[in-house]
Amino acid sequence: MFGAILRKKVSDEKLANVFINGLFSSIDNGFPVVAEFINEDPAFVLSPNIAPNHNYEFSLIVIVGNLSFLESAFEPEQAHRVESLVYEKLAKAYEMSRIEFKQLIKDYKHLICRLNHPSKNMVYAMSKGIFDKYALYNYQDEYFKRMQSPNPLFLKRMDEVVENFVWDWDAFFKKYRLD
Repeated sequence: MFGAILRKKVSDEKLANVFINGLFSSIDNGFPVVAEFINEDPAFVLSPNIAPNHNYEFSLIVIVGNLSFLESAFEPEQAHRVESLVYEKLAKAYEMSRIEFKQLIKDYKHLICRLNHPSKNMVYAMSKGIFDKYALYNYQDEYFKRMQSPNPLFLKRMDEVVENFVWDWDAFFKKYRLD
C-alpha cells in the first residue's frame, strides 16, 4: 500500500529523458561487450572484427526494439505523448529533423520486421537486424554463408545478449509513477 505512495512522480518529459539516457548509457557501456561477443562467437569461422565503438547500427536497432515495447507499457494516449517526446529528443541527438529521424527508425523497423517475418518476437527481430546490419553472413561456415541465413545457434545466443538492452518497464514502475 505504501509503495504506491512512496514512488516518485514523473512527467512525460522526465520519462522520455530517463528512457533515452538509460538506453544511451546501456548502449555506450554494453556495446564493447557485444562487439567482443560477436567477434569471438564460435558460429563464425572468421572474426567479424567489429570495433567496440562501431555502435551506430546497434543503437538504432535497440531504439527500434524499445520503442515497440513502449507501446505495450502504456495506455495508447500516454505512449503516443512519450514516443513523440522521444522522437523529438533523439532527432536532436542524431542531428536530424524529427521527420528524418522518424523515417530512419521506420526504415530500421521495416527491415528487422521483414528479416523476422513471420515471427512477431521483437528480441529475435533485433538479433536478426544486428546480424544483417553488421553483414555477418560472410563470416559463417560455408553452409549458412551460401544460404545467406544466420546460424540459429548464434541467434539464440544473441537473443540472450539483446535482452539486456530491453528497457525493464516493471522495474521502472516500481520506482516511479506517472503524473
